Amino acid sequence: MKTYIIEIDEENIEEKKLEKPAAILSAGGTVAFPTETVYGLGANALEPKAVKKIFEAKGRPSDNPLIVHVAKMQGVEKLVKEIPPKALMAMEKFWPGPLTIVLEKTDLVPKEITGGLNTVAIRMPSHPIALKLIEKAQVPVAAPSANISGKPSPTKADHVVQDLSGRVDAIIQGNSCDVGVESTVLDMTGDIPIILRPGGITKEMLEAVLGKVEVDAALEGAEGAVPKSPGMKYTHYAPKAEVYIVKGKEEDTIEEIKRLQKQYKAQGKKVGILCFDETYSKYDEGTLKTIGSRENLKVVAANLFKILREFDDTEVEIILAEAIEEIDLGQAIMNRLVKAAGYRVIHV
Repeated sequence: MKTYIIEIDEENIEEKKLEKPAAILSAGGTVAFPTETVYGLGANALEPKAVKKIFEAKGRPSDNPLIVHVAKMQGVEKLVKEIPPKALMAMEKFWPGPLTIVLEKTDLVPKEITGGLNTVAIRMPSHPIALKLIEKAQVPVAAPSANISGKPSPTKADHVVQDLSGRVDAIIQGNSCDVGVESTVLDMTGDIPIILRPGGITKEMLEAVLGKVEVDAALEGAEGAVPKSPGMKYTHYAPKAEVYIVKGKEEDTIEEIKRLQKQYKAQGKKVGILCFDETYSKYDEGTLKTIGSRENLKVVAANLFKILREFDDTEVEIILAEAIEEIDLGQAIMNRLVKAAGYRVIHV
């Protein structure tokens, strides 16, 4: 498959350049495009054959639901049975932006989108290229992250080209993504909103607008809890190396990482360390990468997937990663890091 690469400056969008990718979407093709969270791989959400092309390109399990992206509020009404008052409040406050809202779907939404569920996940991205592309295509756009399934999500155009060139019809190259982790997914089908995936809109931000908000029990690791969304059971975001997260007080964490580093080195394995600005100087050997400062979680979130992909270029076999406190945006960062590690967390 020939993949068209289209460069667009988001600061000065030439709308003519969007005509070809918009036409590809309208005709049932696939287009990768930037959003404020990560790059997405889009297709016409109402056309089952087009949606199947997303799963084929990514190698994505078919029971893992897709998020439908819209450019205007009117685009939501035909996709859901009703918009409850709290859902409308959330849309008015956080859209366009990195919040996905789950509601009961209408028959217009094909089962290929929903993983067999009777609900649909919808968001309105704030990225100018994404909004204009969806508007020009004149169809709602289903779009998971634009990467091979299981790999770190792409926050730069180069990541998308590496993974999907030759697998999709077109790739729009924009700038790096600002948020860096996927949107918060909020189930609003019941009386109390439930977070199915933490993201750029935090629990604290949601509660300030909606009142009580819960977190899915499976997300918090409750024993025997069954994930509400089928996609929550899969490992995601994994680099080539095995990732181990070390969690504890700072001094204990550093000592354990150093001990493990020596242990793996003695086994002849190349080790990488993922740390923060505050602890960078505490390590004196190995492939060392900082993800940013603990005092600026927005930067940490924006760097996470980029740094994991950079480790792939170093040929390390083991990555030892420092944990971060799971409050505010830290919950989303740790959620992605734990999944990248295949749930391998060492408590010290």
